[in-house]
Amino acid sequence: MTDDTVDKGTLSRSLGLWAVVLFGLAYMTPMIVYGTFGILAEASQGMVPTSYILALCAVLLTAVSYGKMAYIFPVAGSAYTYARKCIGSNTGFLVGWAVLLDYFFLPMVIWLIGAAYLNEAFPTIPTQVWLIGFIVITTAINIIGIQFASKINFIMMLIQSIMVVIFIALCIHYIVGAQGPGGLLSVEPFFNADIPFSFAFAGAAIAAYSFLGFDAVTTLTEETIDPKRNMPKAIFLIALIGGAVFVIAAYFAQLVHPGGTFTNVDAAAFQIATKIGGDVFSGIFLLGLVVAQFASGLAAQTSVGRLLFAMGRDGVLPTGLFGYVSPKFNTPVYNLALAGLVGMVALYLDVATSASFINFGAFLAFTFVNLSVVSLFLKKSQLMASTGLLTGLIIPVIGALFNLYLLTSLDSKAIVLGCIWLGLGIAYLAWITKGFSQKAPELIFAED
Repeated sequence: MTDDTVDKGTLSRSLGLWAVVLFGLAYMTPMIVYGTFGILAEASQGMVPTSYILALCAVLLTAVSYGKMAYIFPVAGSAYTYARKCIGSNTGFLVGWAVLLDYFFLPMVIWLIGAAYLNEAFPTIPTQVWLIGFIVITTAINIIGIQFASKINFIMMLIQSIMVVIFIALCIHYIVGAQGPGGLLSVEPFFNADIPFSFAFAGAAIAAYSFLGFDAVTTLTEETIDPKRNMPKAIFLIALIGGAVFVIAAYFAQLVHPGGTFTNVDAAAFQIATKIGGDVFSGIFLLGLVVAQFASGLAAQTSVGRLLFAMGRDGVLPTGLFGYVSPKFNTPVYNLALAGLVGMVALYLDVATSASFINFGAFLAFTFVNLSVVSLFLKKSQLMASTGLLTGLIIPVIGALFNLYLLTSLDSKAIVLGCIWLGLGIAYLAWITKGFSQKAPELIFAED
């Protein structure tokens, strides 16, 4: 970029550790534990808490590596930047391509979950109608430029947290009323001798979707007080606290409804809400979940629009299309419209396949963040001078293997779609590097 396109201002370092943690938890959307509960219950055969624990293990191992990388490279770009700087430009490009999969298709899953729950409440209106409504309204608002989701981020966090607490309290009340206090303690949601444990891993491969965004706080590096100390702590705490909320919420929901069979697996939590709180609470729950999905969809579509714009601006993608900004709205209208059109693919997919498809990119990114740490450690880089064998080699290797195993546990359709996406990335990389004879174009972030 030329000097006249860069803002030379300096961001204010005003965010402490817990302010960053709160931002990360809000980004993860706590109510997502209910948005995907039925799908996880079906995939894990009634072991949702265990699936979340397994996913949490993979995320925590990766969080250690993210923290290490955030300390060494305190700039935006996340997995893309780490892989590019530690392994190579072409590898970095492909990791960025995998991350783009998350950003590009995340709005689709968010809209699909919201539409499924509205269809459960109003079955006479087809899911497709709700889905198209979500896409059209969200796209229109984002094109106009109203940053609704970002402005109410902390408010939404508060509302969702209250809703989760009420849901858990009603679950406890229901269980005690039906089985007595002893019913609150059970190992069945965690382990069932009659069900192969591989089902729990299948659930974990989907459960990782709930953790997407735990690393997003790295974009706040320049606004965080003492980022080299606070950012690694924040990343780990966000994953740990978010995971604890997911496990606890899933445990009590699984006690209310053991097993993984529902009349509508995509909207299972709505059925549980009706069971524990009646029609009044189910209505409130539905409203909270839909508003959360709507706000989350706004933010996700905004993010992908800006990411595509950055890639177009820097020549990673065709500039004429992806680097265009509307002079009327000052927004990347083509990118936002494209994200909306991609969301229409959800008309032909279910939530489980869509979430697994996104996780394909996430697991690849997580794997290469761990491998980035290993690469620097084995090169004996001065940047890793203070890093020991445990966090420089053992933990990241285990984290990489764990993520790769979860990747192989994804829905078979998602693996096929993910491989096709990766194949397209390799083909595009070969084209822009003239048969890999040149370095891949570099995506430049403002913080760089």
